Amino acid sequence: MYIVVVDGQGGGIGKVIIDKVRNEFHNKVEILAIGTNSQATSTMIRAGANEGATGENALVCNVDEVDLILGSLSIILPNSMKGELTPKMSKRIVASKAKKILLPIHRNNIELVGLHSEPLPHMVEAMVTQIKQYMASEKGE
Repeated sequence: MYIVVVDGQGGGIGKVIIDKVRNEFHNKVEILAIGTNSQATSTMIRAGANEGATGENALVCNVDEVDLILGSLSIILPNSMKGELTPKMSKRIVASKAKKILLPIHRNNIELVGLHSEPLPHMVEAMVTQIKQYMASEKGE
């Protein structure tokens, strides 16, 4: 299973995602960290990503090569992350045929009705459960 984790700014959310996914699936997954800046990429690589790449072109060139795209809701919102996530990046993520599993973390004056605020570790645990379900469905279980 080939997974890309997208994050920006300091890469803290991506770090938590990668750490949990790596601990849960070990070498059953290959993780590509794509940061909107080099600090985010570096943080995610240190968390256990197999590879890392930075910036718009890296994202555009890789999102169609993966099975899963993980990150916060912000990765599909143009100009999010203080403008680090470009409209081209968000468009390519949305258009990718890869399954997207996103955490409902946002800071763009967007309210999602019906969601309850949870601590990040709880949301990432739910993300891992979704990944397990996806992997099982891909195997036909």
